[in-house]
Amino acid sequence: MDSELQSVLSAFKLDGTPLSCIPYGAGHINQTKLITTDTNKQYVLQKINENTFPNVEGLMTNILRVTEHIRSKSCDPRASMHLIPTVDNKIWLKSNSGAFRIYEFVKGTIALQAAETADDFYESAVGFGKFQTMLSDFPAESLTETIKNFHHTPDRYRIFKETLKKDPLGRAKNVQKEIDFILSKEEEMSQLQKCRDNALLPTRVTHNDTKLNNVLFDENTRKAVCVIDLDTVMPGLAAYDFGDSIRFGAATAAEDEKNLDLMNMDLGLYECFTKGFVSECKALTKDEILSFPLGAKTMTMECGVRFFTDYIDGDHYFAIHRDGQNLDRARTQFKLVTDMDNKWDEMRRIIEKYI
Repeated sequence: MDSELQSVLSAFKLDGTPLSCIPYGAGHINQTKLITTDTNKQYVLQKINENTFPNVEGLMTNILRVTEHIRSKSCDPRASMHLIPTVDNKIWLKSNSGAFRIYEFVKGTIALQAAETADDFYESAVGFGKFQTMLSDFPAESLTETIKNFHHTPDRYRIFKETLKKDPLGRAKNVQKEIDFILSKEEEMSQLQKCRDNALLPTRVTHNDTKLNNVLFDENTRKAVCVIDLDTVMPGLAAYDFGDSIRFGAATAAEDEKNLDLMNMDLGLYECFTKGFVSECKALTKDEILSFPLGAKTMTMECGVRFFTDYIDGDHYFAIHRDGQNLDRARTQFKLVTDMDNKWDEMRRIIEKYI
């Protein structure tokens, strides 16, 4: 353990002396390590990516307030992440080498990178649904927007159009089919934001990154225990969280699959998640729940537009491991949207079944 890391760890109120520090998790934004002390206590240390999250104080205040609120609603100490304070009682540390925070490790839990069974996907829905319910009385608008306009789909279209106009690498001429598809969906994909702007749907505390690996499961029962990775917790619409889960979890192929025939939305998994999520979202209105199919389509399309925009711009935001990977990612999302169009009536019927 180098002296720089030792200096960071010594600034926090840990139980015992750190003995080991190993890379942990599969996140791509923050640097994460698992710390074990001589008292057999374990902690999760994260170096916060200040390029992605420049307002660290706002981000950390969000997390502190949200986790404290969840703790007030649950008798299970594992239901909420626990921040470890610094020796001067701060919730994060700014050092010469960056911004750091430490969480208590949630014992007896596992994180899955993909659902191994439909029950796993259902339990992730239960976890995110409980998260939504426990924060239903939290003043959402008081949270800091950690990434400006993160799920503001019309703004994603604005950035797309500006990037397309510049076309710095001359890539647009070879992808006109995709450009036409994006533009054909603009009006429909702006509907949720219009509903939010006009207060037709209530603003909620939303997680905004509801992939299955952001729910911890009890290692024995495989029941959802705790929602993690709270950096993107912000004001939003419940349809965002539902939609992002469907985009990621009900897809039948990998995000960068080249064979688009393999990419569809699994209606069985869609219904599985719907049942789990709606059963726990006691505070949501009927209109909110009815907006979920549009949330699935909008979050998928928005993600595709972001992948495509980055491809046109030269692949600066999303890491790639081969040429054309962001274009392939965009195409899978557009195929998923097309499949949702084809299954729209059934998606609506399933939602109405669980209201």
